[in-house]
Amino acid sequence: PAFSEIPEKEFQNVLTYLTSIPSLQDAGIGFILVIDRRQDKWTSVKASILRITASFPGNLQLVLVLRPTGFFHRALSDIAFKFNKDEFKMKVPIIMLGSVSELQSYIDKTQLTEDLGGTLDYCHNRWLSRRTAIEGFAQKVKQTAQILQSFGTELAETELPNDVQSTSSLLATHTEKKDKMKNPEYKLNQDQLDNQTTVERLLAQLHETETAFDEFWVKHQQKLEQCLRLRNFEQNFREVKAALDTVSKRLSAFIDVGNSCSHVEHILKDLANYEEKSCVRTLLRSLKVSLISSMTINHYAVDSIIPKCSELHQLCDAFTTEIERRRNLLNKSLELHGLLEKVRFWCDEGIYLLASQPVDKCQSQDGAESALQEIEKFLDTGACNKIKELNKIYREYAHILNEDLKHVQKVFQKQESMEEMFQKRQVSLKKLAAKQTRPVQPVAPRPEAFVKSPCTSPVCLSPVLQGYAAEMDNPLMAHLISPELQNKKDILFGNMEEIYHFHNRIFLRELENYVEYPELVGRCFLDQMEDFQIYEKYCQNKPRSESLWRQFSDSVFFQECQRKLDHKLSLDSYLLKPVQRITKYQLLLKEMLKYSKNCEGAEDLQEALTSILGILKAVNDSMHQIAITGYDGNLNELGKLLMQGSFNVWTDHKKGHSKVKDLARFKPMQRHLFLHEKAVLFCKKREENGEGYEKAPSYSYKHSLNMAAVGITENVKGDAKKFEIWYNAREEVYIIQAPTPEVKATWVNEIRKVLTSQLQACRGKIFWIYIFF
Repeated sequence: PAFSEIPEKEFQNVLTYLTSIPSLQDAGIGFILVIDRRQDKWTSVKASILRITASFPGNLQLVLVLRPTGFFHRALSDIAFKFNKDEFKMKVPIIMLGSVSELQSYIDKTQLTEDLGGTLDYCHNRWLSRRTAIEGFAQKVKQTAQILQSFGTELAETELPNDVQSTSSLLATHTEKKDKMKNPEYKLNQDQLDNQTTVERLLAQLHETETAFDEFWVKHQQKLEQCLRLRNFEQNFREVKAALDTVSKRLSAFIDVGNSCSHVEHILKDLANYEEKSCVRTLLRSLKVSLISSMTINHYAVDSIIPKCSELHQLCDAFTTEIERRRNLLNKSLELHGLLEKVRFWCDEGIYLLASQPVDKCQSQDGAESALQEIEKFLDTGACNKIKELNKIYREYAHILNEDLKHVQKVFQKQESMEEMFQKRQVSLKKLAAKQTRPVQPVAPRPEAFVKSPCTSPVCLSPVLQGYAAEMDNPLMAHLISPELQNKKDILFGNMEEIYHFHNRIFLRELENYVEYPELVGRCFLDQMEDFQIYEKYCQNKPRSESLWRQFSDSVFFQECQRKLDHKLSLDSYLLKPVQRITKYQLLLKEMLKYSKNCEGAEDLQEALTSILGILKAVNDSMHQIAITGYDGNLNELGKLLMQGSFNVWTDHKKGHSKVKDLARFKPMQRHLFLHEKAVLFCKKREENGEGYEKAPSYSYKHSLNMAAVGITENVKGDAKKFEIWYNAREEVYIIQAPTPEVKATWVNEIRKVLTSQLQACRGKIFWIYIFF
C-alpha cells in the first residue's frame, strides 16, 4: 500500500529504516510519497523530498503534496514551489493538490488513512515492527535451513545402539528434536500476515526445505523403529531362552516312575501344575507377537532374526517332547503300579479267604465241597488280577524298570506263594470231600497263626468282627444272647468295622508301598489324614461300650465266642485295640522322625506327626466333653471345643453381701474349664472308682459365660500364673490360676483369638472387647 501521512517527527525514522535495507532498490519496489502540508510551510517539504530522492532515485515514483488550507500559507507554498520547480523537475514529479478529494483521484481510499478520507487502519509503529519482523523472519528461514542441514548430517552419522533401552532413548531424542524443528515456537502476528506475498515466498522456501527433511526423516525413523523392534525381539528371545533352560533343567529333576500309584499320580499332578506354571506357552505367544512386530518389510536385520526363530522352535519342540516323554513314562509306570496293586490286593483277599474259612465246618463232606467251590470261584477272578508271565512284564515295561520297581519280583513271588497255598488247601479239601470211611477229629488252627505283617491291626480286629460281631446276627447263636443285649451291637463295637476296612483295604496297602522307602511314609499318613477322624467317633462311643460290657461280660454268648476263637483274652481287650493304635501312631512317627533327619521325607513326617497330635488332642477333648453332666442345652451349639483343663478359681461379684464377697475372694474353687467358640463352661470334676473307662472322671456343670460378653485381664499382680475372666463389664470377675505360666499363656492366647474373631465377625455392629494388661 502507498504511504499515507506521517508526522514530521516520525518521518526521519522512516527514512532511516528504508535506507537500512540494502536490497530495497534491487528488489524494484516503488512507492508514492504523500505529504500533508495543509497547516505547514513549504520550506519543510523541500528538505524531505531532497533526502528521499537522493537515497532512492529509482524507487520514488511520485510526490503528492496537499497544499495548506490557509490563504497566506497557500500563497507561500505556491511561490516556493515555483521558485524550486526546476530543482525537482529531473528528479521526481511533484503534484500540488488543493484538497483531499483530488488526492483520492490518485490513490484508492483503501490505501489512505482516515485523516485523508480513507479507510486504512494504519499505525506507524506497527508498520515498523512488521517490516522488522519480516526481515527477521527471512533471517530465521536461513538459519532454519542451516540447522536442518546440520541435524540431517547428525542423524545420518549416528551409530545405531545394540540394546533396547538405548535404541528407544535415541528414537525418542531424535523425534523430540525433529518435532521442535517442525513446530518452532514462532507465530506470525497480524501485521506480519499483512505482508502476505513476502511471507508466502519465504514460507515456500521453508516448505521446500521441510519437505526434503521429512523425506530423510521418514527413512531415518523407519531405521530406528526397525532397530527398536529388533532389540525388543532380541531381549524377549533371551528371556524366553533363559526361561526354557530353567524349566528344562527343573523338568529333568522329576522322578520317572514313582514307587506307588498314589506317588505316581502325585508326580503327574505336579508335572501338570509345573507345565502350567512354567508359562512356556505364554512366553511363546509373547515372543511371537514380538517377532511379528519386528518382521516388517525390508527389515535390515532379517538375516539375524530367522536363525533365532529356528533356535527357539527347536528349544520349544525339545521342551514339549520332554514333557510328553515324562508323561508317557509316568502313565506307563502308573499302569504297572496299578497292576501290581491289583495283584497284591488279590493275594491279600486270597490269604484272608483261607484264614476266614471255618476249618471245623470243612471236616464234613458238604463243608469241604462248599469251601472248594469258594476257592475255585475266587481263583477264577485271577484271570484279570494276577501276573501270568513275569518275562512278558519285563519286556513290556523294560524302559521304566528301575530301583523303584524292583519289587515286581517280590509281588510275583507273593502271588506264587498264595497260589501254592491254595493248591495245598484244594488237595486237602478234595480229600475231605471224598467219601469218608471213618470220622476224622481235626484240630482247628488258631486264626492268629496265618500270615502277619508288621502292621497287624486289621488282622487283630478281624476275629473280633467275625467271631463276636457277626455271631450276634447268627440265628444259631440267638438263644445265647439275653434280650437286653440284642440290637446293641452298634453300641458295643461302635464303628470298629469302619476302622477295620480302612486299615485292611486302604491304609495297610498304602503302607506296604513304602516298605522299601520308610523315610517317605509321612506322605502316606498325610494322604489319609482325613480318614483318621474315624477314631474320634470310636473313642466317643467307648464309655457307652464299656458300660454295656460291664453289664454283660459274664454272658454265655461272649464265653462261647471266646471258646470258639480259642482266645486267652476276653472281648474288652480287643475293644481297646483301636484306642491303643491311634495313640501309638504318634510314638511311631516320633521314632521315625528321629532317624530321618535331613532325609527327603522329613518334612512330611513332621507334618504327619503334627496332624496326628492334633487328632489326639481332639479325641482327648471330646472324651472329656462327653463326660459333662447337668448341662441342659446342646453342647454342639456352643461351637468347636478349643481348650479344656483344671484350674483354681476365685470369684468376685459386685452384687451380694460384702462378707460373702470377701470369703469368695480368698477361697479358691477347683473347676474344670471348657473353652468353646461361643461360651466357656465351668464344671466340677468328679473322680470315679473302677478300672478302664470306669475310672474316667465326670464333670458336673456349674455355670457358663457367653463369649460375646466376656473380657480378659491377662496379668494379675502378684502371680504370673493368674489371669482374669470378667463378665458384663466386670459385674462378675473370675480369677483363674493355671498350673504353670505356660498353660496360662496358651489359654490367654486362645481366648484372645476367640474375641478377635468375634470382633471381625461383627463388623458394622457395636461390639466391645475389653483386654487389660
